[in-house]
Amino acid sequence: MSALWTLLQRPKVHDAIAVTSAEVLVAFIIAIPLGTLLGVLIAEKPYLGAVFKPLLFYVFSIPKSIFLPMFILVFGITFAQKVAYAAFTTTFVVLMSATACVESVKNEYIEVARSYGATRRQLILRVYIPSMLPMLLETIRISMIFNFTGVMIAEMYASRTGIGHLIGSWGENFQMPQLFAGIVLLSAIAILFNESVRWLEERCSNWRT
Repeated sequence: MSALWTLLQRPKVHDAIAVTSAEVLVAFIIAIPLGTLLGVLIAEKPYLGAVFKPLLFYVFSIPKSIFLPMFILVFGITFAQKVAYAAFTTTFVVLMSATACVESVKNEYIEVARSYGATRRQLILRVYIPSMLPMLLETIRISMIFNFTGVMIAEMYASRTGIGHLIGSWGENFQMPQLFAGIVLLSAIAILFNESVRWLEERCSNWRT
């Protein structure tokens, strides 16, 4: 705990936490709506599902870390590279879950809404989202794990700043107190986010029915 307290006093660590937090947040903001939108489209359009589902399952089964050098070549060692890579790894998780969520919505709800002349926008806002919300919140919790992991891998692999870069540097230099302090700090942030989304999920649990 003393090592953690010492680290929290350093401006360099403050800057690293700010950079990593920004990367995680921007990647998360990109991946969640993008993955949800693509998942809804693939689930709603049978021909899109027939074309893209096999490809998605194939790409989803591949370790995403093998794509990291491609992002470095395209974006360089920049903020955009970490955001793009983390969003890439997270989008697949959200996309697959959103597709399953849409397919789990009862056909009776959809047919009733369409019989009353509901537009596609109304169908999404009034039927799909209320039915999908609890599962989507659970997906958000899971996707944040992939989001954190993507940013950490990108920072450890090739970065000039960020908490992942510092943790990698501490590990290479056998600075065990700082290394464990960094791990504790990241764990605390992850647990805080996870419990916040879990609380929101419980508040929306009545939407399951």
